[in-house]
Amino acid sequence: MLLEVSTLAAGYLGQTVVQGVNLEVSPGEVVAIIGSNGAGKTTLMRAIAGLLRPMAGRVSLAGRDMTRWPAHRVAGAGVAYVPAERHLFPAMTVKTNLVLGAYPHRPQREALELVFEIFPALKPRLQQRAGTLSGGQQQMVAVGRALVAQPRLLMLDEPSTGLAPKLAKDAFEALGSLKGRGMTLLVAEQQVPLALSVADRGYVLENGRITLEGTPHELDRNPEVRRAYLGVA
Repeated sequence: MLLEVSTLAAGYLGQTVVQGVNLEVSPGEVVAIIGSNGAGKTTLMRAIAGLLRPMAGRVSLAGRDMTRWPAHRVAGAGVAYVPAERHLFPAMTVKTNLVLGAYPHRPQREALELVFEIFPALKPRLQQRAGTLSGGQQQMVAVGRALVAQPRLLMLDEPSTGLAPKLAKDAFEALGSLKGRGMTLLVAEQQVPLALSVADRGYVLENGRITLEGTPHELDRNPEVRRAYLGVA
C-alpha cells in the first residue's frame, strides 16, 4: 500500500472538521474523494500533505509514519499536492513556475517532456507570465509543476474549481492520461461524474466522515449518491 490513512481527525483552532477517516491508495491507483462543498475534503487533503497537523490518527506512506511530518518533508518523500487555489507565482513565467516544481533540484528532461505531452498548450507559452493565463491554462501549470517533481503520489484538490464545464472535462481527461501512465492519484472533487470518470475507487465524505466507498460502478448505482450528487431520484 502506498498511502494509508487511519482514524484521522483534523481541524482548525480546536474544532474538528474531519474525524475517524480511513482510506488507502495502492500504487498505480486513482482514488477519488467525493463530497459537497464544506464536507471536509480540503481539510483532509491538507492533513495528508503535512500542511495541517492531525489531531488524531495516522498517515503512512509506503509503511512509513508521516503523521507529524512538516509539508516540506512530505513533499520530499514524493507527495505532490495541487491545491484548488493553484498558488502559482503570477509575475513569473510559465517556465519558471514549472521549474520550481523540482526545487531544490534541477528538473529532469523526461519530467518536462511529460508535462508538454499532457499539456501541449503550455510549450508555446513558456515565456508568458503565469498571471496572464486563462484559468484552464493556470490549472495546467499547477499540475505540470507538480509533475516536474516526479511524485510517487499526486494529490489534487478540486481540479475543476473555476473552470467552465468543457475545461473541467479537459482537465479530467488529462488526469486520465496520467492514469494510463501508471501514476498514483488522490483526487478530491465535488463534481462526482468527473471524479468517477477517472477513478478506480471512490470514497464519499459527508460532514467530515467517510460514509460510503466502492468502485465507480458501485457508487454510481448507489441510491444515496445518485440522489445527493447526481441529481437522480
